[in-house]
Amino acid sequence: MRRQFSLPEDDIEQLDSLGVDWETIREANGQWLLLHGLAFPPGFNLPNGSVAVQIPSNYPVAPLDMAYFFPHLALADGRPPRQTQARMSVDGKEWQRWSRHYSWIPGQHNVGTHIVLVRHWLEHETGKN
Repeated sequence: MRRQFSLPEDDIEQLDSLGVDWETIREANGQWLLLHGLAFPPGFNLPNGSVAVQIPSNYPVAPLDMAYFFPHLALADGRPPRQTQARMSVDGKEWQRWSRHYSWIPGQHNVGTHIVLVRHWLEHETGKN
């Protein structure tokens, strides 16, 4: 797995505890954290996939925002989740952007809390929340 930039040690510990492969990459459009093999709740067209999170250069002061999925997710009935029309090219693939936002609190929020929110967004879309 690529580690093209460093994250804070507690983020690394939280990522390692997830039991999924993860990597950090740098591209012209920014720094990215990629998580591979993340399980999705029932109600989607796929059981698992990859999630990308853009990491601002001044993280952890600057907020994390949104999540990007590959392959693209749809609900089991074929409908797209809300606010997922935009696409972003990352690591040579076209990722589905989930436009989700929240108030970032430096020192309280981090990669781990963001992943918890990503999972919440997934559950909310399927009505499992």
